[in-house]
Amino acid sequence: MQLEVEQKHRVEDVAALIATLGKRGVTIGPPVTQVDQYFAHPARDYARSDEALRIRSAGGASFVTYKGPKLDATTKTRRELELPLAASDADGLQFVELLQALGFRPVATVRKHRRTFHVRRQAHEVEGALDDVDGVGTFVELELQADDAHVDVARDTIRSLATELKLGDSERRSYLELLLSQQ
Repeated sequence: MQLEVEQKHRVEDVAALIATLGKRGVTIGPPVTQVDQYFAHPARDYARSDEALRIRSAGGASFVTYKGPKLDATTKTRRELELPLAASDADGLQFVELLQALGFRPVATVRKHRRTFHVRRQAHEVEGALDDVDGVGTFVELELQADDAHVDVARDTIRSLATELKLGDSERRSYLELLLSQQ
């Protein structure tokens, strides 16, 4: 099973982080706006089960994503299944209609401006994202994909990179949880 191994950190000084990454030869891409609409299951409490179902729209395309419960206490390692929606549903509204017909209900929408980058660490290329999240703040995410046999190596790689970049404490709550905690 493929797992997403991720660690997220609040960023207080964006310019300093960009400078640190620049010293490593890292180029940060242009901002892309992502709109994530989250849904509640009609018979299961995703907040209790630590799961999520969302539709992400960005750059004229949409994806439906399921995120399983976190598997450890320090990173956000979890199963993630993501499927593209048809080009005819680039805004995801047709799939929203299907979910609502099945009893799912919208919970909240998270809007962010994401700039991606890649950092070489050991034998891995870590995917990074600098996110400015409406109503929540600025964060950096570090992520690797790993199968069950390599998840510990992925966790160690991300933790050591975060330490090297002096990112401070990680934030395990999702952007949705952070947004809802402010309401």
